[in-house]
Amino acid sequence: MVDFNKDAKDLLEYIGGPDNISAVSHCATRMRFVLNDPAAANIKKIEDIPAVKGTFTQAGQFQVIIGNEVPQFYNAFAKVSGKEGVSKDEAKAAAKQNQNVVQRAMAVLAEIFTPLIPAIVVGGLILGFRNVLEGIQMESLGQLVVDGVAQFTDAGAPIYNRIVDISQFWAGVNEFLWLIGEAIFHFLPVGITWSITKKMGTTQILGIVLGITLVSPQLLNAYGVAGAEQIPFWDFGSFTINKIGYQAQVIPAMLAGFVLAYLEIWLRKWIPQYISMIVVPLLALVPTVIIAHTVLGPIGWTIGQWVSEVVYAGLTGDFRWLFGLFFGTLYSPLVITGLHHMSNAIDLQLIADFGGTNLWPMIALSNIAQGSAVLAIIFLHRGNEKEEQVSIPAAISCYLGVTEPAMFGINIKYIYPFVAAMIGSGIAGLVATTFNVMANSIGVGGIPGFLSIQTDSMAMFIVCMAIAIVVPFLLTIVFDKKQLFAPKGEVEDAPVIQTQK
Repeated sequence: MVDFNKDAKDLLEYIGGPDNISAVSHCATRMRFVLNDPAAANIKKIEDIPAVKGTFTQAGQFQVIIGNEVPQFYNAFAKVSGKEGVSKDEAKAAAKQNQNVVQRAMAVLAEIFTPLIPAIVVGGLILGFRNVLEGIQMESLGQLVVDGVAQFTDAGAPIYNRIVDISQFWAGVNEFLWLIGEAIFHFLPVGITWSITKKMGTTQILGIVLGITLVSPQLLNAYGVAGAEQIPFWDFGSFTINKIGYQAQVIPAMLAGFVLAYLEIWLRKWIPQYISMIVVPLLALVPTVIIAHTVLGPIGWTIGQWVSEVVYAGLTGDFRWLFGLFFGTLYSPLVITGLHHMSNAIDLQLIADFGGTNLWPMIALSNIAQGSAVLAIIFLHRGNEKEEQVSIPAAISCYLGVTEPAMFGINIKYIYPFVAAMIGSGIAGLVATTFNVMANSIGVGGIPGFLSIQTDSMAMFIVCMAIAIVVPFLLTIVFDKKQLFAPKGEVEDAPVIQTQK
């Protein structure tokens, strides 16, 4: 077992000593610090410690990348520092002292959607696979024949079979998989309201029940409202309430979830503990459900439609190329600030309102661009074994849709690969929006993101993927050779790195 005592002592010294540590924890690969004075940390000396593979700051936490041996390093650090660790949730709470109002708001949004990401990723993969089964015509499967008549488009082009047209097995698989896809995306409000109650520390089962009341089969499905001849309603004699569901609706669910959480918190302050188990759930849930269906639901639906229509207009209007250029370029900086979490809500709202989203393809392309920039650094700095312990896994994770290790561990450190990735992502986003590339679902990022792309957009998305791979890679090499966008000291350090071949 590696002895980390010296490295731990050095880290303690360079981070500003024990008095500068407000909280410390660790995750799978990183030490997470909340520092009283972040400026007191000597980042250069910290990154020179043999066990340290990189540093970055996010959401008010100073994070030191150690790798898979972080549990052993953490134990050594605890011994030399005398600092007991806290949970990640406690560390996040402590980190709020280093965040402004916007960062705190985005942190709340992130904490709501982060527990939902595994389900969204699974749902995206399932919808992507179903897209291949039922959405792609294949000439190799022959022309579609219905009742003995070969089928053609209105323009006279032949219509070819899909996999589900020629295979009952795959048709059954396709239909079965919708059971899971529907559960994830149509019933998303259940997950949102549960996640809010979990984040707020209130009764989670009440959040689940509230979410179910928003998507209950008793209600008219949200997707059927526009074409409904008559909307069902509850009749209370003097007034009525429409029985409208909020399947896949994000904002109504968020509003209802926060009302439930804050109402429960308020009630527990005033109601005696010996009757709170009976009274609080009743007085919190029933009024919230009423408010959700009379006030919050319609208002949230309207707000969601406004947001989605504005974004959709920007994505499909005459200047959509400009929108795509800006979003593609700026998405990576948004990740740094944490503001990117707002895109999940917008994406899901676009899918609910328009049957697809133009934002997600650009997010997937941004993932690829960051990975390609790291790939160029791997090429330029080949032989630097210490850096490769970070760069190679980071590049792989980027291509699979997770960019933070690459950005914080490599690209931002050198600056010019980050700039190259932004430019490549911006060009790819410009092309994607110009040709109206649209995704059926979200959650599948990076190179596998093509699975979520609508059939008629898939060819152009592959072109955009090629742009996101080639442009950042070449620009990173050019910037390195021309010494453009390099931080101070990078020009001097580069030859040292290069000699470690």
